[in-house]
Amino acid sequence: MNRRIAVLFEFPTLNGGERSMLAVLKQLSNRAGLEFTALAPETGLLADELERQTIRHLPFCVRDESNHKRPVGELLASLRQVADDAAADVVHANSLSMSRLLGQLGADHPGFIRTGHLRDIIRLNRTVIGDLINNQQLIAVSAATRQFHIDQGLSEANCQVIYNGVDTDEFRLRDRLEIRAKLLPKIASDATMILNVGQICLRKGQPALADCVCELLNERDDLHLVIVGTRHSAKFESAEFERSIRAKFQVASREQNLHVLGHRNDVASLMNAADLLAHVAHQEPFGRVLLEAAASRLPILATNVGGTSEMLGPNEAHLIPPDCPASLADGLRLMLSDEDLRTSLATAARKTIESKFKIASASERLADFWHSC
Repeated sequence: MNRRIAVLFEFPTLNGGERSMLAVLKQLSNRAGLEFTALAPETGLLADELERQTIRHLPFCVRDESNHKRPVGELLASLRQVADDAAADVVHANSLSMSRLLGQLGADHPGFIRTGHLRDIIRLNRTVIGDLINNQQLIAVSAATRQFHIDQGLSEANCQVIYNGVDTDEFRLRDRLEIRAKLLPKIASDATMILNVGQICLRKGQPALADCVCELLNERDDLHLVIVGTRHSAKFESAEFERSIRAKFQVASREQNLHVLGHRNDVASLMNAADLLAHVAHQEPFGRVLLEAAASRLPILATNVGGTSEMLGPNEAHLIPPDCPASLADGLRLMLSDEDLRTSLATAARKTIESKFKIASASERLADFWHSC
């Protein structure tokens, strides 16, 4: 007998959480015993990808046509209806906020099992924790994420760790010079390319990276910083955050050394065009971009925060403390000056991904979780 799983998404975008779940759904699409429906915004990059993967999609929108969040009562009524339409045995929320919303249904809607993903490390009040506890089971993407929420009052019994996985066929080593010439012709083949991938937002720390690259450009003029990602927040401080990245290069008269590409569908190829991934987030539950870079054998410099050290150790990436400009600058100098070190770290990281974090293994663990709920 098939188990019908409805996956609840909040945003229409394709960031790490959405891409992690889509990778699982793609892997399990032909697995006997599971049927999937996405409950997600009607249009956007996520909707396009659901159509491409031929995943059944029922519209569920957290925001109205004016982009204002709908009242909680209205959201809960809509969620009840769309879950009924999906005829779901399990409704699985793909984010912390959707896990909270799902928990607010509580025992008022006993027709399906409520499960959810914790993909964030943020402070929560007692009311939010209470809503999360109302779900039967929760998944944390790392032990650090799980422990953070337990310390805030979440029950140990209904929260387990299932690591994200990555497709090691899609993310693999390719010819660097060929890809760079094709995708980034403005960056010379003998130049050094530092790649940063992720949403442009406060916790990702891109301005600190921009500062360090501008500083290093006083010592060597062959560096290029390539940023892949978009800003979703319309808040003033978020817009200023994004502007500050460009401003740093403008002040240094180095605009030609910054390349902000926005959303891209070819991240796997871009990783093969780069010499180093610099991931300088202030907090990171279990960064998907690190999985992808490691699988691609792209050397990694990353802040040692959240669940990062559960994925990569000092023999697989150069890990630095967060919010420490001196460590970031020294780390970049070390990595960029030592090709043997970059090769050694990247080779070891790929082996770790192959042994612990392949998408097939992650997907099977999620399938078992849904079957056992």
